[in-house]
Amino acid sequence: MNNSLFRKKDMASLQAEVEEVRTHGVLKKVLRVRDLTFMGVAAVIGAGVFSTIGTAAYNGGPGVIFLFLITAVTCGFTALCYAEFASRVPVAGSAYTYSYVTFGELIAWIIGWALILEYSIGNIVVAISWSAYFNNLLEAVHIHLPYWLTIGWQTAKANYSELLAAGKDVSQTAYAQAPVIAGFHIVMNLPAFLIVGFVTLLAYIGISESKKSANFMVGLKLVVLAFIAVVGFWVIFSDDKMTNWSPFLPNGVTGVLKGVSSVFFAYIGFDAISTTAEECANPKRDLPRGMIYSLLICTVIYVVTTLVITGLVPYSDFKGVADPLAYVFNAINMHKVGFIISVSAVIASTSVLLVFQIGQPRIWMSMSRDGLLPKRFGKINKKRLTPGFATIVTGLLVGIPSLFIDDLLMTDLTSIGTLFAFVLVCGGVLLLPRIEKESGFQLPYINGRWIIPALVGLFLLLFRQRLATALLHVEAENLEEILFLLFSAIAVVVAVLSFVKHFSLIPILGVLCCLYLMIEIPINSWIVFFGWMGLGLLVYLLYGRKNSALNK
Repeated sequence: MNNSLFRKKDMASLQAEVEEVRTHGVLKKVLRVRDLTFMGVAAVIGAGVFSTIGTAAYNGGPGVIFLFLITAVTCGFTALCYAEFASRVPVAGSAYTYSYVTFGELIAWIIGWALILEYSIGNIVVAISWSAYFNNLLEAVHIHLPYWLTIGWQTAKANYSELLAAGKDVSQTAYAQAPVIAGFHIVMNLPAFLIVGFVTLLAYIGISESKKSANFMVGLKLVVLAFIAVVGFWVIFSDDKMTNWSPFLPNGVTGVLKGVSSVFFAYIGFDAISTTAEECANPKRDLPRGMIYSLLICTVIYVVTTLVITGLVPYSDFKGVADPLAYVFNAINMHKVGFIISVSAVIASTSVLLVFQIGQPRIWMSMSRDGLLPKRFGKINKKRLTPGFATIVTGLLVGIPSLFIDDLLMTDLTSIGTLFAFVLVCGGVLLLPRIEKESGFQLPYINGRWIIPALVGLFLLLFRQRLATALLHVEAENLEEILFLLFSAIAVVVAVLSFVKHFSLIPILGVLCCLYLMIEIPINSWIVFFGWMGLGLLVYLLYGRKNSALNK
């Protein structure tokens, strides 16, 4: 019996599992490069471009495009590492499976648990955003749902209490109008729950149907975004609005970096592509291409869209704006375009929900096969050929909270879990055994012996003032600065190891970039993240460790 917390799946047995899946697997192998690329675009172009891009623009001004580029480069390093894994380990499970091979069972479990946080909270936020856009569309066509059916309980209660304390009329608030059962006010976000239910049903029915739906929604929103870009730039240059791009960096680099969470939240979709490995016709070739193509397309879209919205109105106008694209066109009296954008936002958010509702059950399916979760999570519906039970549980895990919880769950939580997974994927590539060139994607080796120390030295030079300040005030228990010092120490250690061991450049850059973005996330999110990880560790020790397939 193997009781080690870091027992690993060896590559030989994993390759045997791959062959078994390819030969006798029951999942439909229908996904090709175009489908995977569209799935990546479906997941990345959603709440970010239609919602959180406004917050990022307010903090960073037009110069927030640099943050999109930085994030794209970071994700590019990570995508190349994912592509290496996807080519050599083409089974479902994403970063969870990859970590099982390289770091061992405990780390794999932690990654799987972190991905639950990423996918679930991310979809709850997207569902609530979808509900807000959908309600705006209903209002535009004179359909009015009761207010208490379109808002979270906590927000309704807070609004009611605030008005009551101020001595104002509360009769028109959602909390006051809601029906009362046993003294409890029934307030819920019904549209958010219904869209999660619809998307879960679509994911349950089959991957072919999901693929067709995702491709249609992506095609439609790409057309709309192209239209927005053309109209937007025409207005900017014809009405001489280029002055809105000045100053380009109104709040400096600090303002740009404030948008890390909201920007990175938009980019995590390519992770979901790797969960569909067993449904790809040729995963070794198609998965890497789908990841990289979708990343390139989405980066261009985000940069162009940012320039459009910050050119049409001053960046300072985006404070508190939840629908920046619709807002800017309404601001220049192009209300019909604003309505089209609202329709597109509903479609875009639906595609995001669909891709993540497909991804989460397949991670659970992999964890169940390994014995870390009950067998039911790995059971495939014989008629639909999808992980039916895991899909239903995913729908409930997202749908019920979206019915009652407000959009107070910051995207920081999703970003920190994803960045953590990315760090381990990039680091895991360094632990893969070298192989002869074979069909499929192979990460190019670039010796980082001199480049990594040089880049770390340049970083310390550029941030020497912050480093000195952090060292002087470390006793003040400023946790953000402690994280910065910790990152600096890790970067120095990595630089030394790179010099000694000749580490490959791309994975190391991926590790360092992701770690840096992690330290820019607010400390409160770190506290919640560690709490979630602690709960996951408890579940593993009580169930996963003794039921693991490697324990037999």
